[in-house]
Amino acid sequence: MRFDLSPDGLARLLASPALTLLTLAAGAARVGGALDADTLALMSSQVKAGVLEDFPPADSWPVLCQGLMGERPSGMLTVLHECGGLARLLPELDALFGQGQASPDGENVDIGEHQCRVADLLAAQHASLPVRLAGLLYNLGKADSPPQHLPVHYQHVERGLPRIAAIVRRFGLAPDVQALAVLTLRELERVHRAAPMRAGSITALLERVDAFGQLARYQQLLLICRCDYHAYPGNAERAYPKATLLERARQACLSVALGDGQQADPVALHEARALAVATALRSSRWADAAE
Repeated sequence: MRFDLSPDGLARLLASPALTLLTLAAGAARVGGALDADTLALMSSQVKAGVLEDFPPADSWPVLCQGLMGERPSGMLTVLHECGGLARLLPELDALFGQGQASPDGENVDIGEHQCRVADLLAAQHASLPVRLAGLLYNLGKADSPPQHLPVHYQHVERGLPRIAAIVRRFGLAPDVQALAVLTLRELERVHRAAPMRAGSITALLERVDAFGQLARYQQLLLICRCDYHAYPGNAERAYPKATLLERARQACLSVALGDGQQADPVALHEARALAVATALRSSRWADAAE
């Protein structure tokens, strides 16, 4: 990660307290870039004084990107959360800190901290910026789940969609960035629930995400799902079985060859694929309805 240290770049930093604050935060995403307590206290006082209030999102985004593309994005996100900057720039993400959800083992975890771990795992895989962003945004709808439903977050997908859209508008992000973030929001938990005895649902999932026509995007989704799984306590060294399961199912679908006149019939194609998946996974419930 590099900052603009040219004379013009240094002049901009000195002239803009907001840009200086963001640059310091982004620097915390580098290995060994942790900030000391005095610097954090100064940053907090600057945020309280309003240095970020009128700072254009378009000007903050390049620096945020530098931090997100760092070796340890959680360093920047944590600094911004602690100094109050994240609440000004990405309030949808900041609201996840302090909110809990159950891990696969039943342990309650802080969602904001969980997303930070996901971001670091994606960075370790040298993921692209759109993938790292999608890995931050899929839980936004869990910030204000009704207390009576916790630890389950009913309808968080519906609450998350407008929040992703708001972030895209705020920073002027590209349509493909939004598309991957929305796909992850809609499908991540379905990927986690994939089971051998639900061949019909698996087939429908593969068709929805277009695992046959957009393989690269499908693989990006699986990478995020894998990092989400590994970010939970105790899962770091465990294999992620859903990736193997879905790849077996995808290969089974690719083996399907319909007869003449059937290629254009999506129902026949789905049923043939579901039967192929059921055979590959030794499932008798290949006709389960899609979720």
